[in-house]
Amino acid sequence: MSFPSFKRPFASPADSAACREMIRTGSRSFFTASLLLPEDVREAAYALYGFCRLSDDAVDVEGSDRDAVKRLRMRLDRLYAGDPLPEPVDRALADAVAAFAIPRTLMDALLEGLEWDAAGRTYETLSDVYAYAARVAGSVGAMMAALMGARSPDLVARACDLGMAMQLTNIARDVGEDARMGRLYLPRAWLRESGIDPEAWLAAPVFSPEIGAVISRLLGHAYQLYRRADAGIANLDPAFRPAIQAAGRLYAEIGTQLQARGLDSVAHRTRVSAARKAWLVGQVLAFPAGRKPVSPAGPPLAEARFLVEAVIAETRRLGWVPEERRRGLKDDAIWLIDLFAKLEARSRPYPQLPTSARPASKA
Repeated sequence: MSFPSFKRPFASPADSAACREMIRTGSRSFFTASLLLPEDVREAAYALYGFCRLSDDAVDVEGSDRDAVKRLRMRLDRLYAGDPLPEPVDRALADAVAAFAIPRTLMDALLEGLEWDAAGRTYETLSDVYAYAARVAGSVGAMMAALMGARSPDLVARACDLGMAMQLTNIARDVGEDARMGRLYLPRAWLRESGIDPEAWLAAPVFSPEIGAVISRLLGHAYQLYRRADAGIANLDPAFRPAIQAAGRLYAEIGTQLQARGLDSVAHRTRVSAARKAWLVGQVLAFPAGRKPVSPAGPPLAEARFLVEAVIAETRRLGWVPEERRRGLKDDAIWLIDLFAKLEARSRPYPQLPTSARPASKA
């Protein structure tokens, strides 16, 4: 059975537009990269992002109320049963999960990560942080792999690597904002090794060379994951390489600029300018990822293995064989011109966003 096209038995054009607007205003980096996706996958990705944003906002608005996560799981129950609530995001996501067979395990993992936020979970080691990142961002990477038909074990593992790299970048960028909300995602063991008492620092968060060293250490692990993800990007269908490569470049640039500005993410929030984003995307289209298959980068991280296994199990159950989608240089050029025009039109200050660590709404 070949990989299906994206059908829309539930969502209207207005529903799709509402999801598109959520990513346009909530995550400029992801919106920029999404313009390079084929249209059907782009719309499904907007539905995924819309649910991620809705879920994150629901937990933030209701504070530590775990009932918010319970209600989100009930919404998932309905849309996976083919009876979505009469809401734009629910209808659009019901179409996406049905058309692209997105395993429920991935959605539940995302909600579990948000539940950890609501419960005030703490993270002692890097492995603990990886476990959190796997849920709130690796799950999204696995969802995107499913949308693109990149459902081999190695490609799903590399998609998880990319999502988790982005989340580590989020954490490094938002140390101050998260601390002022009483949240700390830096490994507490690292802080103690640097002579910092985590609870005392949370009570009065200030930047210091010691905090900067911990942030730099986390970014180092993020860069390792970006490099692992590069192997997967090179093996993607040519139609998808530009968008995913651009997403990785745009997010990695946050960490690069944070380092260039002294690693102080306590007093300041690092942003990448629209002009710099446009230049990075232009570089992706001018010098795309290699078109020859490369060797696998290794097994999935232990913390993300359950996500990979969920996608592979669902793919085998259905017996799907992805179709290859191709696009020419002319199409790339048209999309690049459109991208630059959109970036120029939106060269205004960033919106104020919720500050909890999230997979898609903090860029």
